[in-house]
Order: sequence, then C-alpha cells, then structure tokens
Amino acid sequence: MATIGIRCPSKTKRSKMAIHVYKSTSELITAIAEYVIEIAQDVISLRGEFSFVLSGGSSPELLYRKLAASEYRNQLDWSKVNFFFGDERYVPSDHPQNNAKMARELLFDPLNISASRIYAVNTSLSPDNAAKDYTAQITSHFGVKKLQFDLILLGLGDNAHTASLFPYTDVLNDQSVSVQAVFLKQQNTHRITMTAPLINQAHNIAYLVFGKGKAEAVHHILESEFDPQQYPAQLIKSERENLQWYLDEDAASLLKDDRQE
Repeated sequence: MATIGIRCPSKTKRSKMAIHVYKSTSELITAIAEYVIEIAQDVISLRGEFSFVLSGGSSPELLYRKLAASEYRNQLDWSKVNFFFGDERYVPSDHPQNNAKMARELLFDPLNISASRIYAVNTSLSPDNAAKDYTAQITSHFGVKKLQFDLILLGLGDNAHTASLFPYTDVLNDQSVSVQAVFLKQQNTHRITMTAPLINQAHNIAYLVFGKGKAEAVHHILESEFDPQQYPAQLIKSERENLQWYLDEDAASLLKDDRQE
C-alpha cells in the first residue's frame, strides 16, 4: 500500500480527524475499500448488521466497482448490510443522474443485494414529501434507537459542498436530525439531503476525494477559517476520532506539508 502519510490537523473546533494521502487514485481506492470492509466486518461481528450510507456523483464509482469485484465481494456477508444514501438528485429513479440507479448498477446488482436492504429516496413524491418519507424510512429502520449509521461515505464538490449541503443554502442552518429538500437556484433543481446533524451522529464518516480539481476545496475545508456558509463541508465534524479523509496526492497538493507526520 502506498500511503505517503497520515496528516492530523492541529486543534480545531471543527473535528478530530485523520487524513490519509496516497500516491495514486488506484492505491486510494484500494485503501478505502479495505477500510470499508474492515469496519463492516467489525460491526457485523458485534451487532449482526451494518448500516452504510453511500455517496452519489462520479467519485465513488471506482469504489463501488472495487467492492463488487471478486477480491472484496467474498470478504463480507453482504446480506447483512443495509444501504442508504446521503443525498439524492430530484430526478426519476431510472434517470442517469439518479444516485440509487448508479449504485444499483455498480454495487447492488453485482452483489445480489436484496431490495429489502436498500433504502432509496422516493423521487416520485414532491421534494418536501420525498425528504419527509426518507426521514420516516430511516426512523423506522432504527426504531427506538438513535439515528446513528455505522459508516457514512462522503464526497466533496469543487465548491466545497458535501452530500447536498451547498454553499449559502438554508439547509446549512438546519439543526434537525433529518432529511431535507434543498432548492439550488443556479441549477434550478431540487436535491434531497441528510442534514449535517444527522451525518455527524454517525459512528464513522469517511471522505473520498481525488483529483487536482478538488485541491482548493480540500484546502479550504481543512485549513481556512471556519465559514460553513462558504465551505459547507466544514459542518461535518466529530467529537470522536471517527472522521477519515482519504485523498490522493493531487487532492492534497495544497495542504501544508507540516501537517504530515
């Protein structure tokens, strides 16, 4: 494995975290796939099932392909994994940009995941009702327990958004542990997203970010002053050491060298 270091930020009011940097995208994907498998094995051994919140967009596609490949598919009892989505585009379920459709093609179908283990956003409803319905699905899954996922996978946009927590949107101020609808004026479209408080309750959170195009956003999230309206991913924090950043060298290229141990 080609880890070139684990960078641990100095004291910050945002979170405790570890930052793992790899020389290439392929080495990065291998590392985070092994991390997912290890976390899932431990949780299933302890509690009998594993709740995994997936990220959308193009970044996780390589990871999903990796997890579905023979090397990893046999390392886990996938019938004990429950899948959720951190956000969803407000498009039909068969639309090419639908996150659940992408996950179904790359991960669920190859692994023969039962439909009963997949919790997808119902975009046939209105945006607000889709958000309420997804909150209800999550609440029903956990029952009387705290809404606390075992692992949430996150990506990062070049504008520093994560999930569908976009700069200067009302959802950034939402303190509820829930799923909310978001209207993006510039794109003239709705999104459905988990709120930051819901994400932050997770047992484990992992960012997967690679490419030069994400370097500036990574720098601002980890090194700029706390300004979550401009850099929404700064809202993702933890009081425990359960927040992991998995980066390639390109994405980490603007971070200060003195952060590397």
